Formats: sequence, C-alpha cells, structure tokens
Amino acid sequence: MLLAAGLGTRLRPLTDTMPKALVPVAGQPLLYHVLQRLKAAGFQRVVVNVHHFGEQIIDYLAANESFGMDVRVSDERGLLLDTGGGIRKAAPFFETDSPVFIHNVDILSDLDINTFYNVFEQAGDIDAALVVSQRHSPRQLQFTPDTHRLLGWQNTQTGELRGPIAEQLQGATVVPSDIAIPLAFAGIHLISPSLFPLMADYPEKFSIITFYLNICGSCKLIGYEQPNFHFMDAGKLDTLAEADAFLASLS
Repeated sequence: MLLAAGLGTRLRPLTDTMPKALVPVAGQPLLYHVLQRLKAAGFQRVVVNVHHFGEQIIDYLAANESFGMDVRVSDERGLLLDTGGGIRKAAPFFETDSPVFIHNVDILSDLDINTFYNVFEQAGDIDAALVVSQRHSPRQLQFTPDTHRLLGWQNTQTGELRGPIAEQLQGATVVPSDIAIPLAFAGIHLISPSLFPLMADYPEKFSIITFYLNICGSCKLIGYEQPNFHFMDAGKLDTLAEADAFLASLS
C-alpha cells in the first residue's frame, strides 16, 4: 500500500494545485518512482489511498494504465483518515494471509524490499516490522537493544515518553541505553493482517504509530535496520531540491 492521501502541507505552494504524490522528482512524480520500485521488487497489486486532489492521482494512474500493475484506489476524498484509518479502510483490498507492505509515497530509499519482506515471513512470529535507522529526529521510537522490539516513543525535545516504556521508567525523561535504543522511523513497514481486527474499536481517523504504541506491549513489533541504509524524506521543500541527486545516487 502507498500512503498518498496526505495534504502535503510541507510542500506548499506546490501542493496548492496538486497532490504530493504527483510532485515531480527527476522528471517524474513521486508516485511513479515508488511504484517502479515496488514493481521491480515483484509486487503485482498495490493499493493507493487518495484524498487531496485525489482525482488527479486517479487520472494519472488511468492515463498510464497503472504501469502494468493491479492498482486499486482506496478513496478517502470524503474524509482524510490519517495513516491508521487509511490502512484499516484499505484492508479489504489485501490478501488476508499475506503481510502487507506499507510505504509513504514521499519516501525515497535504497531499501532491499525483498530481503525485508523475507525476514518478516521467515521469522513467523512478527506482528509488524518498521524500517528504522540511526539518525536525528525530534520523535524517536524506542527499541530493546538486543532484539529491537518496540517499547515506545519519545519526543526528544520535551523528553515525553509514550508506550510501555513510559510505565517502566515512571516519569523519567532520560532512557538508559541498557533498556532501550532510539531509532527513527523511515515511513516503511510491514504489518500482519492478524492486526486488523485490533483496529476495530479505533475512531474513524487515527495514526498507525499510535496504534503500534498501544499494542506493542502485547504484540511483537520490531525495528528493522538495513546496513548502510540510504533514505530521504522528499515531502519537504528543503529536501525536494536534493531529491534528484539522491535518486541519481541510487541508480
């Protein structure tokens, strides 16, 4: 699934007239680059959610015959559902027994998608896996040092903790390194369909990270680090200018 429904506020004024998924990088929309990566990795069916200028994305896919893929549109034009609500709404499009690969449309990286997917499947007991890396971010996920199991989240500017780690440390704002290590989420993850029923009682609109933090004490959610991982959030004006060179460096 490609999460492409966001308002793209960080890319204004470009997104005043187009969805962020169609903002061009190296002569092609962001949506094109991610779809081509998924196609090269062997994916055949992709769900794309739409909201902001959603008709432009629908028309773009139709004009290009979905690039030879089976692309389904999850329509959120009536209400933007946030990441968790969007994934839950799209659940009927997914094969119920297969892990679902989720990718933000404004993320560019050299992730080895097939290796990531195979690690998830071969483990057999992982409920969700989040691609992470060691980089500065005002919001860091906290993982066990040995198994990279998700324990919670921290706002590095305020010290606020959320998730099981907040209960474990009882009001502390500094996390000892022997308890957890901070890693930044890259907007790419795999989720087991077995988690969809746990979303049933959530409001119509909710964040997938909030959901993960709520269940990580009872479900196995892990962080996945690829060695020498190269990643770019192209959903900001200041990084968009660098995206052409970044894509060229990956080829």
